[in-house]
Formats: sequence, structure tokens, C-alpha cells
Amino acid sequence: MTGLEPRGFRWVIAGRLAVSERIGGSGFQHRRVRREEEIAWLKEQGIDTVLSLLPASQNRAAYEAAGFTFRSVPVEGAPEEAAEVEAVFEALDELLAVPHASVLMHRDSVDDVVAGILAGYLIHASMLDDPIIATSVIQEIIGRPMGPEGRRLIPASS
Repeated sequence: MTGLEPRGFRWVIAGRLAVSERIGGSGFQHRRVRREEEIAWLKEQGIDTVLSLLPASQNRAAYEAAGFTFRSVPVEGAPEEAAEVEAVFEALDELLAVPHASVLMHRDSVDDVVAGILAGYLIHASMLDDPIIATSVIQEIIGRPMGPEGRRLIPASS
């Protein structure tokens, strides 16, 4: 196996939806060589699509050069409007509607906002119908508790 596993990489839906920190690292830690190694690793895992929640289309050219489909839905800070979270859900719906697509969603870090969006997506997509169970599932996947900033992004039910 070649490449380097991205920080925080976890499968949310095995083989279909994964999450990680920004490829190549964030801010001053970002490194081109690391990005290239992480892209190689993602390709070996079958990832073919990247959904970025970053405020700019960072790494877009590198993703497209590697053959990934790229989509950007900027989520700055903690979303204040339900429409911001719905835009991410709609993008995930579209990207996962492609047969056999394997999507990586990322932001600078796998924080409470990302965790809340993922738990919310499980409700939105009718994979789970209880927000408490969705919260528990995502906490288990990311390996830490989710705070109130993430919990408030989870819809009551689909």
C-alpha cells in the first residue's frame, strides 16, 4: 500500500462516505508532498469524489488532476441557518446518487460541526430515524463526544 492516510480519516458509510481533515494538512501545516501522498492513499481506498466544506476551493486543481470529482459547499464557522446544513445534505445526496461513488467530505478538522452534519445526514437520508442514535453512531465513528455546536445541527427526524 502506498500513500499516507489523511488525519482523522473514518468511514461513515463503508465504501461510500468518509470524512477526514483537510488533505495535506491545514493552515501553515499544509504540505504539497503530504497532499500528494494522501491523495494516493485515498485513491487506493476507492475514493473518487471530494466534498470540501472549506471556505475556498483549496486543492481543487490537485483533486481534479488526480481524477476526483470535486464539489465545494463552504461552511464557515458554525452554520446559523438550516439552509447552510441543507446545502451540504443536498450535495451529499447528489454525489452519492452516482452508482458506486465513494465520497470524502473534509474540512480543516473533524470538529463538532462536521460531526453534527454527518449525524444530521444519517437522519436526512433516512438511514437512522432517531437523533440520539445518530449522535451516538457518529461519536463512535469519530472517536470522541460531540458538543452542543454539533448536536444543534441534527434534524429531529427525516
